[in-house]
Amino acid sequence: MRAIWTGAIGFGLVNIPIKIYSATQGSELDLDMLDKKDHSNIRFQRVNEKTGKQVPWENIVRGYKLDDHYVVLTDEDFEKVRPEKNKIITITEFVNETDIDSMFYETPYYLAPEKSGVKAYNLLREALQETGKAGLGTYVLRNKETLGLIKPHDDVLVLNKIRFAEEIRDANELDVKTSKSNPAELKMAIALINQLTGEFDITQYKDTYSSELMKLIKNKAKGKKIPAPTMHVVHSRSKDLMEQLKASLEKKGRKAS
Repeated sequence: MRAIWTGAIGFGLVNIPIKIYSATQGSELDLDMLDKKDHSNIRFQRVNEKTGKQVPWENIVRGYKLDDHYVVLTDEDFEKVRPEKNKIITITEFVNETDIDSMFYETPYYLAPEKSGVKAYNLLREALQETGKAGLGTYVLRNKETLGLIKPHDDVLVLNKIRFAEEIRDANELDVKTSKSNPAELKMAIALINQLTGEFDITQYKDTYSSELMKLIKNKAKGKKIPAPTMHVVHSRSKDLMEQLKASLEKKGRKAS
């Protein structure tokens, strides 16, 4: 793995030198964009909107439009703003992970210690395991301040990038009308939930769409005719909610027997 950030965890007066690694990888197929006429690859170019000419990477700068004029920013400018946040994940408080709504979670990263920080790294990991807490702090990654949650995962520490409250849209914009459920229907829905409840095991869930798409690609490459799939409707034809719930419970019961 290649580190995407090098710095330290600030834990009280203790600094733990670490590197950040991406903990995830995409499971989707890497599809190229092609010209329909001759299947040539489509290339995206960085073009100056005034001259129409392509601009090389080394001539591209970043700027912010202020009062109809651009203020150009250099790498040094980004580093001058709270420079400690570019190099230190400062744990400001410890919290119960269950107190954080899943809406705020975004991306997980692995944290690995530098040689000089192994002892302190393992101390923090074991302390978090013993207390059941997670460390909450901020840092800057790719010129953006980020809120992160540090928690143990097996023998390593994981940094979960989480969103700021200001980044979550107000659900009231949806104008969802609430209503009181029918007691009998609610009881039936709870029974269905209880019947479908089991121990969580993420390994039983696979990206079957990508594997099926790859199968189609290989068959198409061999010149095989791809039949149109038949849609399997699993929902009850009845529009009555109670009847749908009853049918769902009976279907699950028949599977189990």
